[in-house]
Amino acid sequence: MKKYMPEGIGLTTAENKRILSDFHLLREAFYNGTVLEARAVLCDRAHNLHIDLGETHGFMPREECALGIAEGTVRDIAVISRVNKPVCFKITGFREETDGTCTAILSRRAVQEECKAQYIAKLRTGDVIDACVTRLEPFGAFCDVGAGLPALLPIDSISVSRIPHPKVRFSVGQPIRAVLKDIDENGRITLSHKELLGTWSENAARFCAGETVPGIVRSIEKYGIFVELAPNLAGLAEYTPGVHEGDCASVYIKSINPERMKIKLILVDHFPPTETDYHYTYADTEHIEAWQYSPDTAVKRIESVFSK
Repeated sequence: MKKYMPEGIGLTTAENKRILSDFHLLREAFYNGTVLEARAVLCDRAHNLHIDLGETHGFMPREECALGIAEGTVRDIAVISRVNKPVCFKITGFREETDGTCTAILSRRAVQEECKAQYIAKLRTGDVIDACVTRLEPFGAFCDVGAGLPALLPIDSISVSRIPHPKVRFSVGQPIRAVLKDIDENGRITLSHKELLGTWSENAARFCAGETVPGIVRSIEKYGIFVELAPNLAGLAEYTPGVHEGDCASVYIKSINPERMKIKLILVDHFPPTETDYHYTYADTEHIEAWQYSPDTAVKRIESVFSK
């Protein structure tokens, strides 16, 4: 199965740079159907994209800018928003201008159609794939799963530990790994992420009762404060006035209870939030049939099943 990467990854490769720097190599790329990447520098009034190919001008007609534009299923914001960003494409031809220069005619749509047929269509639910975060919304993160094709990672699938907004986990442009959760009848792709961040037992094994460790306040309830110790693990401290969601905290671990998946904490100190840049250590796997977060001895069972 041919693999298609999110846009931007191929932009700075030596081979991509080499081809863009030589008109004769661009000609060869046209005949060979080579997929290239370059940066969009202009969206004109007719919503055609103009692409920086170095000494050669690249022109991408509106209908070729994204799969679904010609059919009306994708709005033109998908074209406009590509300005100053990398786009993948194939060269579909060349046009000689009146001033003697040559313009390369490009198609992103062709790459997306190929990606959909040769990569996306061959994936199975539970496959672990590369993705890149493209947009953050309160309900989830939109990701590029190959050639600019979008997928949604819902907020409740980002981690077991509940979060107020995807922005506390991701930033736009961040490469991630994700699990293919579903492709519906309309081709919409849904992802999951929490299954790659370890089970309750794997996360809890990093901590011991009696330790004082850092954490982030994620939720404040009348009965206590939930403090995140790891992306897939949180503990509960007694309610303390003046604490806010997002605060950094130092907490004393009072007890760890695998049967109830509970970690009792004592809040030692808290202070205003700082920028958190997550660098995830993912589970080393290419496919997940089923995943059980909860320990076998736990009263409550938390699991994900991907096999159909």
